[in-house]
Amino acid sequence: MVKTIAGRRWLRIIPVVFITFSLAFLDRANFGFALAGGMAKDLNINAATSSLLGSLFFLGYFFFQIPGALYAADKSAKRLIFWSLISWGVLAMATGMVSNVYYLIVIRFMLGVVESAVMPAMLIFLSRWFTKSERSRANAFLILGNPATMLWMSILSGYLIRSFGWRWMFILEGLPAIIWAFFWWWLVEDKVRDAKWLTNSEKNDLEGQLQLEQKTIKPVKNYAQAFKSRVVILLCLQYALWNVGVFGFVMWLPSIIKEAPDMSIVNTGWLSAIPYLLAIIGMFFVSYFSDKTQNRKAFIWPFLFLGALAFYGSYLVGVSNFWLSFALLTVAGGAMYVPYAPFFALITEILPRNVAGGAIALINGLGALGSFAGAYIVGYLNGATGSFGASYVFMAGSLFLSALLTIVAVKGSGANSFNEIVKEDSGKALTFPINQNFK
Repeated sequence: MVKTIAGRRWLRIIPVVFITFSLAFLDRANFGFALAGGMAKDLNINAATSSLLGSLFFLGYFFFQIPGALYAADKSAKRLIFWSLISWGVLAMATGMVSNVYYLIVIRFMLGVVESAVMPAMLIFLSRWFTKSERSRANAFLILGNPATMLWMSILSGYLIRSFGWRWMFILEGLPAIIWAFFWWWLVEDKVRDAKWLTNSEKNDLEGQLQLEQKTIKPVKNYAQAFKSRVVILLCLQYALWNVGVFGFVMWLPSIIKEAPDMSIVNTGWLSAIPYLLAIIGMFFVSYFSDKTQNRKAFIWPFLFLGALAFYGSYLVGVSNFWLSFALLTVAGGAMYVPYAPFFALITEILPRNVAGGAIALINGLGALGSFAGAYIVGYLNGATGSFGASYVFMAGSLFLSALLTIVAVKGSGANSFNEIVKEDSGKALTFPINQNFK
């Protein structure tokens, strides 16, 4: 029966989730285009302040991850995301009306706060609607909102800035989130049981399948036990280092491209879109084979390693050949995005539902600190050295360490669940045996 309603679930839920996350990423990532398109000059923003503003979003994003995720898990992801949509739309539009840097500092921090719960809330929401054999693909369509938005936003923002200026770019790109909030409220339900478009037998069958999957995961007493488990700690570090590369890239790619000789803001937009097109294509294939083989680990670390090599290659090429350097940056950008879907599918499959939401929030929160470090340090290195070489090496090293931690975190073939998350024996070291069935 689950297969008979699969088509309706995909058509009903996935487009809504995709659009919602796309709007979230639009209003956090267009800041890099504004800086390259005149905001820095108009507001007298120097290189140091530019680095701070580019990274400040992620500081706010870190602080409210876990409270937001717990609210989504225990109460309502639907309600939380509704109010987040309205709030981030208002703040994004307000960014286009600021008159000085101090207001901008507050707005960027608060934008991070109101968007902080969206990712964990969405992952919790999807885990209630899609089975294990579907989850990587469902996550992929959610996370595709990131590179897909970067693709069209890069092009659109270039034209909007050229035609109307950076202020109107923020206003016009912030308004859709407010409008979409009401579509979100009308189109989704938190629980399968509340869906009016499913019959009672269809609801029972889907809920039964989801509950059956949870029976293979041994319950965990509380969040403290889950948070101090070896695999959660290592995945927090892994994701933080991963995001150093991702958001160092996302926030500063427009500025990197704009430095090329005779490069207009419109051409910058078109070129900035190319890595995200590669990411979208790669995510479709990787999510499909990750679900088909149930081998999550094998679709994570090799791509992070490839991204590290591409960044280092771009460093070696330097300014001698812009197009070769850009091609390597395109490979790095695509490779960093490809593993997202199997990574988040892995988390929901190794932890029981009562702690999975908090664990996702903790991992995503530490990822936000990595994003903060990546956006800030890359901007600082670019300004301090007057070139991009040092930041390429920095991002390469971060991705390389992230790939190694992926291998260490899930040993052997992996696990479908923890047999034991925490075992403490009379003050002895904690051990974390892992079921050998997980791939």
